[in-house]
Amino acid sequence: MTRRRATAFGAGLATALAAAMALAPPDTHAERPAPGGADCVPVGRWLDVAGGELRPVDKVMAGLARRSVVLLGETHTNPDHHRWQLQVIAALHGRNPNLVLAFESFPRAVQPALDAWTRGELDGDAFLARTRWNEVWRYDPALYMPLFQFARLNLIPMVAMNVERDLIGRVRDEGWDAVPEAAREGVTTPRPAEPGYVDMLRDILSQHRPGDDGGDKKPAMADDDPGLQRFVQAQTTWDAAMAQKVAQVAKGPGAPLVVGIVGQGHLQYRYGIPHQLAGLGIPDAAVLLPWDRHDDCAQLRTAGGRAVADTLFGVVAPQATVAAPKPRLGVMIAQGKAGVRVAGVVDGSVAAAAGLAKDDEILTAAGYPTPGLSDLVDIVKRMAPGTWLPLTVRRGATDMEIIAKFPKRD
Repeated sequence: MTRRRATAFGAGLATALAAAMALAPPDTHAERPAPGGADCVPVGRWLDVAGGELRPVDKVMAGLARRSVVLLGETHTNPDHHRWQLQVIAALHGRNPNLVLAFESFPRAVQPALDAWTRGELDGDAFLARTRWNEVWRYDPALYMPLFQFARLNLIPMVAMNVERDLIGRVRDEGWDAVPEAAREGVTTPRPAEPGYVDMLRDILSQHRPGDDGGDKKPAMADDDPGLQRFVQAQTTWDAAMAQKVAQVAKGPGAPLVVGIVGQGHLQYRYGIPHQLAGLGIPDAAVLLPWDRHDDCAQLRTAGGRAVADTLFGVVAPQATVAAPKPRLGVMIAQGKAGVRVAGVVDGSVAAAAGLAKDDEILTAAGYPTPGLSDLVDIVKRMAPGTWLPLTVRRGATDMEIIAKFPKRD
């Protein structure tokens, strides 16, 4: 989720490291950017949002290296955001090698795989398989691999800061209090959300609710709306889980500088993870975000004057490209008893046309067993436009064959 875009989140290693040496011109005096327009955060420059001044990179990095926590936001699919993260990490490591990298992309259960990776015991494919990348995160791993390679190259510990999606989904469906303590993965009760965060989440949730007459007009959602309350609880649980892991590491042996790699919706306006960290005794976690050229400068601050981040770095917004669409079956999936359970079917999708239904269990795809989520994801990714995918599906006590037909590319 992200506030600035009102939506529901690779460069080679040598190239990125070289870029780290030239994050911005070596000026020594703060400047004020041009007022408004695309120049509110010039490309390649650092803006201190609170002070409204451009700052030289050496001053920015010197200050960050003295913090206990630095949080680097991203849009998960934007390559420039990940390149920027890498050059910041490289610059910080040069000033403070006592560094730990914490990633939203990994649930805590896969921590042994992260440790084995940094020790050089896994190749890239084995690392992605053992971290359940295609099951848990699913974004293009090439966007993140330079970060993982930099960590291994420099023996920087990597920490899984997230929890399983099932926990967040359960809180969203049932509420925090309904989840037994044994099922909370060690997460303690989140700090209550600030009113501004509730308003932001209300806007996002309302976009996905139909109008009273089935049209585009969205119904107003009161603070006591049960759906909104559970949605806010789910988001704060997610924020708190990551904040608690970051705080545990930052306050642990050696007191390292923890650099968090996380979607910017968890960081903007200090509503998410930073708010939870403040409740854990870390009120000064630095929040850094990339700022895409032509982003709306009105989003630099809330109406009440709260800054979107401590520091912004201007990047060139990616040009619109026509990429081959990836095959999509059109189902939400969860782990079932015998295979992959269909948790939901997208209207108008390949799955809907094939007749898949909620709570079906997919036992095989293309003749291969699908005992886990990643098994099905890997098979669907290999489908070409215009091909058919035979599925063995268990519905109740009956097994049946269903053919999913992927449309031809226009």
